[in-house]
Amino acid sequence: MELTTLILFCYIIYSTSINSVAVDTITRHQTLRDGDTITSARGEFELGFFSPDGSTNRYLGIWYKKISKGTVVWVANRDRPLMNTSGVVQVNDKGIAILQQTVNSSDGIIWSANTSRYMKNPVVQLLDTGNWVLRDEDSHINNLEDFIWQSFDHPGDNLLPGMKFGIDLVTGLDWSYTSWKSVDDPSLGSFTYRLDPNGFPQFILLKGSVTWSRTGLWNGYKFSGIPNYNPNGIFTYMYVFNEKEIYYRFDLVNGTSTNMRFVLTPSGDSKLLVWNVQLQNWIVYFSVLDTDCDRYGLCGAYGKCNIFNTPRCECLRGFVPRVPEKWNAADWSNGCIRRTNLVCGTEEGFVKYSSVKLPDTRHSWYDMTINQHKCEKLCLKNCSCTAYASADVRRGGHGCLLWFSDLIDIRDYTEDGQNIYVRMPSSEFVKSWSSTVKRKSVVILITAILTVVLLGVIFLLVYKRKLQKQESLKISSESVALTKIENEEDLDLPLFDFKRIANATSNFSRDKKLGEGGYGPVYKGLLDDGQEIAVKRLSKNSSQGIDEFKNEVSCIAKLQHRNLVTLLGCCTEKGERILIYEYMANKSLDSFIFDKNLKNTMDWPKRYSIINGIARGLLYLHQDSKLRIIHRDLKASNILLDHEMNPKISDFGLARSFGGNETEANTSRVVGTYGYMSPEYAIEGQFSVKSDVYSFGVLLIEIVSGMKNRLFCHPDHSLNLLGHAWMSYKEDKLLQLIDGVLLDSSSHIEVFRVVRIGLLCVQQDPKDRPVMSQVVLMLSSNMKLPHPKQPGFFMERNLLEADHLSSDPNLSSSNQITVTALLPRQ
Repeated sequence: MELTTLILFCYIIYSTSINSVAVDTITRHQTLRDGDTITSARGEFELGFFSPDGSTNRYLGIWYKKISKGTVVWVANRDRPLMNTSGVVQVNDKGIAILQQTVNSSDGIIWSANTSRYMKNPVVQLLDTGNWVLRDEDSHINNLEDFIWQSFDHPGDNLLPGMKFGIDLVTGLDWSYTSWKSVDDPSLGSFTYRLDPNGFPQFILLKGSVTWSRTGLWNGYKFSGIPNYNPNGIFTYMYVFNEKEIYYRFDLVNGTSTNMRFVLTPSGDSKLLVWNVQLQNWIVYFSVLDTDCDRYGLCGAYGKCNIFNTPRCECLRGFVPRVPEKWNAADWSNGCIRRTNLVCGTEEGFVKYSSVKLPDTRHSWYDMTINQHKCEKLCLKNCSCTAYASADVRRGGHGCLLWFSDLIDIRDYTEDGQNIYVRMPSSEFVKSWSSTVKRKSVVILITAILTVVLLGVIFLLVYKRKLQKQESLKISSESVALTKIENEEDLDLPLFDFKRIANATSNFSRDKKLGEGGYGPVYKGLLDDGQEIAVKRLSKNSSQGIDEFKNEVSCIAKLQHRNLVTLLGCCTEKGERILIYEYMANKSLDSFIFDKNLKNTMDWPKRYSIINGIARGLLYLHQDSKLRIIHRDLKASNILLDHEMNPKISDFGLARSFGGNETEANTSRVVGTYGYMSPEYAIEGQFSVKSDVYSFGVLLIEIVSGMKNRLFCHPDHSLNLLGHAWMSYKEDKLLQLIDGVLLDSSSHIEVFRVVRIGLLCVQQDPKDRPVMSQVVLMLSSNMKLPHPKQPGFFMERNLLEADHLSSDPNLSSSNQITVTALLPRQ
């Protein structure tokens, strides 16, 4: 009898509660009490009651368990928190309920997920996707149709892989997500991201009931309103658009261990976050709302926003500001109006705008079966039609999209935009033609005048000696250039007095000299306020100095990033060309990794941190700065180290900035440093962001090996360092490549992974190389890496031939001996 009672007691205890053992289900015979948790099968997610930081309220939620523990991705009772720890989760034949047990033992339902379907043996289960599902115990876990209820159908502020984001047109289920009220309050916040099915479907961000931003339209393969939206082999995505449902979903690529999620913050930012394994935190892969132009309707009706313009907004051609006074005061909310009104029945046409984010489509009409030619005719026949565009850009464009209201929220894109055709009266085309003719006439007249002047100058200079002519031209050119720099208003760069710089460097004393490169010496200086500086004084005998001086000032003055060296000012007095930088106390990277003694102080964590810093600085130049910057001379001596060994990219004398739709360029004057140049640049003069990626790959392999690419030699072969790395990788002998200092301070697998990333960066074909956003993600996650292909410039070579190549006057390498600069010399 006592044994039977004991067994019954144990059964009651088991059947009425569960604890934190690794179970992933709750059955109708169990309850989940505050303090208990359930964990998904592989331990990815955990469910239980929690309190946000700074709060005593209790909520039922789901959070990561393996990584970022405490990062909550879903909350059940967002607007009805429990005030104590009396919460209980129960499952019955009608669904799930959170109960609050009061003192008098009566239950109060705080939250429930009831269904109309009867279940014989209901069970709720937490899956490794983060989805909490209700199903019948006899149903199959992999069959989505057997899920009677699931948390994925009721998103919070996080969008996880596999979740739908959109709307079910049959059931009316709204897969939208809403921000927390604050970081410590999960109740419904001010911002909601949802799909608006009115007109052509689009995703909009609402602040309360006010439209805050638009993602843009699905153009057949991506959202045109999100530039740089590139999964890069890390995740796949799909957009379903049919008569039953409209939704977007992203999924991780099979085999990747990368954790990622979209989150809508309390301030309205929608970001894709990726878990950084090394740093053990979330990093922003990209942000949906990134600039002023992402704010809905910033420029009003018929206004167009361009983030690179000042001011941001301009009216479409043929339109003028509705309220000029406000427009001139940077209040563009009233938008623009037509200069000439449309008159139905008169001759009209369309003005084409390329590479734009298409306007708000809530008052639009579409037909996916109509081609562009028929679409144009439909718009012309309807007097209310204001514009048309192709709804799908694939296969040359198809599908018809018509607007029947003012065009609002248009934005210029340098890439990934679409074409739109805006209806205009014929009179505007005449004005446009007349203006074009006038502009051409002016250009012809100016060209003729300049030609005559140029011929006259040449005729006069014939009578002067060649040396005087060259000197005169040089002085004139430099004077004009330096004056232009002094008068440049938007550089926001201080001009230093020559006397102040001379005093700071003890009149450019040899004792203060840090080094000397192709453009002149670099000195250490001390300003009156005690600030240490590095002074780069360009040599007057340098034939290229003025160009590089102007380029460096114009490029780096506007750049602000922790991994770029800071330009403090310049001096152009007395014909001088002087740049003043922050002083770097720990020399350049090459002085450490290539020095037999100092390299011993550079263990793997330090080198890995430096690699990540350089990658982030280069990503900023390529993607996040106002203009796309190609450095063109990335190498170990141009990576400076501050007192905390943080890397900073320096020497922008050869950098090239791209604007508009530019992604690559050609030059007949190849500049840079052999050994770091990509094949397409050194041979053909073609450079792009992929040229810098190649240089980064070379630098990465040098950091790991502790050896220089150009000066590398091996007793068994005549390959350069890239060739040696490639053969070591193919033969699975990477240990022979790694700097011996690293073998005791690192995980070999991690170092091998970095070598593989370096080989991906130096592949022969630029198309095969990753972009820097991919490289940063590769370095910060455990994503699966592709196998690299053959690198460029890896073949066996004759060192004498290589030296001859480097001296070829047709391949100018003005920076073969560049300024190691801004660092102390011991």
